[in-house]
Amino acid sequence: MTIQEIRDYLGQFFDAVELVGSGDGLISGPAKIETAQRGQVTFVANDKYVRFLASTGASLVIVHRSLCVDEFVHKTSFLKADDPYTAFVFLLQKFSPPLSIAAKGIASTAVIGEGVSIGEGVAIGEYAVIGDRCSIGRNTVIGAHSVLLHDVSVGEDVVFFPGVTCYHGTVVGNRVVIHSGSVIGADGFGFAPQKDGSYVKIPQMGIVEIGDDVEIGSNTTIDRATLGSTVIYRGAKIDNLVQIAHNCRIGEDTVIAAQAGISGSVKIGRQCMIGGQAGFAGHLELADKIQVAAKTGISKSFLQPGIALRGTPAQPMRDQLKHEAMMRNLGAMKEKLDRLDAEMKELKMK
Repeated sequence: MTIQEIRDYLGQFFDAVELVGSGDGLISGPAKIETAQRGQVTFVANDKYVRFLASTGASLVIVHRSLCVDEFVHKTSFLKADDPYTAFVFLLQKFSPPLSIAAKGIASTAVIGEGVSIGEGVAIGEYAVIGDRCSIGRNTVIGAHSVLLHDVSVGEDVVFFPGVTCYHGTVVGNRVVIHSGSVIGADGFGFAPQKDGSYVKIPQMGIVEIGDDVEIGSNTTIDRATLGSTVIYRGAKIDNLVQIAHNCRIGEDTVIAAQAGISGSVKIGRQCMIGGQAGFAGHLELADKIQVAAKTGISKSFLQPGIALRGTPAQPMRDQLKHEAMMRNLGAMKEKLDRLDAEMKELKMK
């Protein structure tokens, strides 16, 4: 694409994209600003990367419209946008190669059960297993070695990378992406303790429902409900190595980073951001738009929308930072108290 063509393309998504410099150069693909060469496009969305504008070899840099770039125009063209990060994401999508994880049609080694409904344009890879009475929507791709047990419903334009497993009754919406190694609908962790110290397994009779436009990373596990449904609502994005237990509900457009663990019957609101290795006790609730810092331990419900949480047990971030500062000063406080105590003892002796 020429620089001018890129400007016109991004103009579809933003009210105004300003070109500073020449629009004639050809762009072959994206690159990081530190390593970009002639013919490549990069971006600056964080102030700490502005220093690379003097040294980058990129032919085109996408920046925020408030950034002054006059001193660099002699060697690089610029596109100014309100959101350079998202603009670059749209370009990454434009330059991304077509996804190819399964041959067109159904592989000869795939195993298809009875009463299966398969839409037009579906691809099913080598050694995939599709159980009885499953339904697969149009243009969906089921990667090699993936397994759908019986009565699984998968929507349109879905991508299962190789090695995905969906247990019986799972419902998957449209345009969902599930990466390799993920297990959807395994039994929830339910055991009734007995007087003799043993445990009786509680039958897990519910299902998992995944809404439209959800993406689930590699080796993530989402457990089926004991009764009813574990629900991942529309637009949620779940990273690798996340555990979501039975009967949880993850709100629309919520994002969950790697190694978070969410206990049973937790309800997380819309547009929340859950940091890596955050842990949730069971049967609690988060309101909409709450941010949870990495390694935070959530032990109770927080029903005020939009707050940021940090620490273990979790507290509003402002309070937790104050407590953390106090903890750092405990040594000095103890020394002061010891000194005052010694002075008091001396006074009493006199």
